[in-house]
Amino acid sequence: MRGSRSYLHFRSVGMKLFVILFCTIVILSSVLGLTSYYTAKGIITDEVAAASSQSIVQAADKLDFLFAEYEALSRQFAVDSVLKADIEMVNNSAAGTVKKTAAEDRIRRKLDSVKGSDERLLGIRLVSKSLVEAESYKSAGTISLRSDEAIMDRMKQIVDAKGNPVWFPVRPKGFFDAYNEPSLTMGRLLRNIQHPEAEYYMLIEIKGKALTDVLSNLHIGLGGEIRILNPEGTIVYGADNALLGQISSIKVDPEQLKKKNHSFTAPDDRGDAQLVVYQSLKTAKWTMMGYAPVNDFTHSASKLLYITLLVVLAAALIAALIGYFLMRLIGRPLGKLAGLMEEGQKGNLQVRTHFKSQDEIGRLGISFNKMMEQIALLAGQSGMSANEVLATSEQLVAASSTTSLHAREVATATGDIALGATSLAEEAEKSNRNVETMGLKMNDVAEINTMMDASAGKVIGVSNQGSELMKQLVEKSESSVGMMNLIVQNADKLRQSTHLIRSILTPMIAVNKQTNILALNASIEAVRAGVAGRGFIVIADEIRQLANQSSESIHLVSRITDEIGLDIENTVKVVNEAAPLFQEQITSVRESSSIFESVKQEMEDFIGHIGQSSLSIAELLHFQRQLGESMASVSAVVEETSAATQEVASMSSQQFIVSEELVALSAKLEGLAESLKESLVSFNV
Repeated sequence: MRGSRSYLHFRSVGMKLFVILFCTIVILSSVLGLTSYYTAKGIITDEVAAASSQSIVQAADKLDFLFAEYEALSRQFAVDSVLKADIEMVNNSAAGTVKKTAAEDRIRRKLDSVKGSDERLLGIRLVSKSLVEAESYKSAGTISLRSDEAIMDRMKQIVDAKGNPVWFPVRPKGFFDAYNEPSLTMGRLLRNIQHPEAEYYMLIEIKGKALTDVLSNLHIGLGGEIRILNPEGTIVYGADNALLGQISSIKVDPEQLKKKNHSFTAPDDRGDAQLVVYQSLKTAKWTMMGYAPVNDFTHSASKLLYITLLVVLAAALIAALIGYFLMRLIGRPLGKLAGLMEEGQKGNLQVRTHFKSQDEIGRLGISFNKMMEQIALLAGQSGMSANEVLATSEQLVAASSTTSLHAREVATATGDIALGATSLAEEAEKSNRNVETMGLKMNDVAEINTMMDASAGKVIGVSNQGSELMKQLVEKSESSVGMMNLIVQNADKLRQSTHLIRSILTPMIAVNKQTNILALNASIEAVRAGVAGRGFIVIADEIRQLANQSSESIHLVSRITDEIGLDIENTVKVVNEAAPLFQEQITSVRESSSIFESVKQEMEDFIGHIGQSSLSIAELLHFQRQLGESMASVSAVVEETSAATQEVASMSSQQFIVSEELVALSAKLEGLAESLKESLVSFNV
């Protein structure tokens, strides 16, 4: 009995009020404190993100300015006419050794002067496309070239840029993996369209320390880090050189680069929340990213958690005191009233309350006393009524049985009529659907005829265009034949010109031989003259050299003239071979034009047949519509008949069901009357 009372006490209204009030105050206090904490944390994070975003933007601008300086330097090299001339001189096989050496010296001095004027440079190179060290130039202090697969791949990127600057990530040992310190490299192809052999790769290697100096004033949080990433998320620059070339655990997605707010939070490889700010560089296709643990900025907001805990404890104590007061004020009277109700439930209608308060609980006690008095009076009257109901229910059972029998017979007959009407309606509906299907098919045929008519019109239009094009082609082919005849005439004139050039060269060769003989005789006479003829020896040698050069030029002109004559003969031969082909082409074009005319006539006859078919289909559609209207009328009449029959059948079925229910209710009423009579015996009035 004690366990039952404690269970009822726990389920009491007073305990529920206590629990509701206690939980409400504690939850509201907790929600208010936690909301304040997270709001303050979010505000701090947003403010720090805004300030850090400005810092990262300024640092990115500095890097862009630094990179722009070296891009401008590379452009100066690309447009430097003196450097271009020196490179062409070095690659000119006909130039003398002295000129080549002087040009190479000027190139090296220019590279050394640029490197010496900028302490941030680790080295500057002009590398030949063949990567041959003897054909490449470098500033003082740099290392020899290497040509492994990775370096060749980087050189290919420079070629693919077609003269635009290409920035390569910071590498721990430089572009050629040969330095003792990291460096950032910018590559550019110095193009030379007139002399492709004089094209060089220009490599400007910048110390990694230069980037560190630019970013030295940028700090994000207490333990933040600055990185530069390429579009694939690979680390281009970082404080730890061991991470260069690895995939960053925190990346910036392309979608985030389009947003105006350049900050977000993301977990690192250890799962700690990081505040990330970023900015894209304008020169290189890289992204500068800085991140720091969110706890570095929000640790001051943790004090709100302790304050929230104290407030929740105080609110819990106050809620407990108020809840206990409510249990005493409301729970105890309701418990007594519940006990009296349980006594009334057992049949004791003589229980009464003795509440003296004037509040709702006191009014509830007075109402309980009146209710018990009325229930006692009602129980006495119900006993007398139960005897009368029992007698009436016996008569109702007999009448309900007779009604149910007649209703069953009517329902069976009506069901048979409804079944026949339903079958007739289904047949009418099926015929109507067949008529509609026939109409749809006829419409499809009409649409197909319309499309065929339009297509035939398009074919006629295309045939007209083809005929016009064939006429134009005949005219152009005849013009081509005239031009080929003109080419043959010009070739004959050129052949005559080459013969004239040969006739002019013949006496020039004889004059050159005579000049050479005269120079030789002058040399002999000068030797005979001894000391007095030394000056004539020099003059004779110069004349002989001029004669040799003239002879070479004349032979070159003669060879070119022979080649021109051979090309003219080949051209005339090809033109003569092509002339019959042009005549055959003109004949084929004229035959094609006549075929187009025949196609046009056939399509016009086809359009006439399509028109006759469309008229026949229109008549069939008219007859189909009349048949459809007749079938629709028949179907409507059948449906109305079927609906009326089904309604009668439904009403008959419902009448039968109601009769059956009436019989059941009569029997139930008889049972209830007996039960009521027995239950009233248990009341103590």
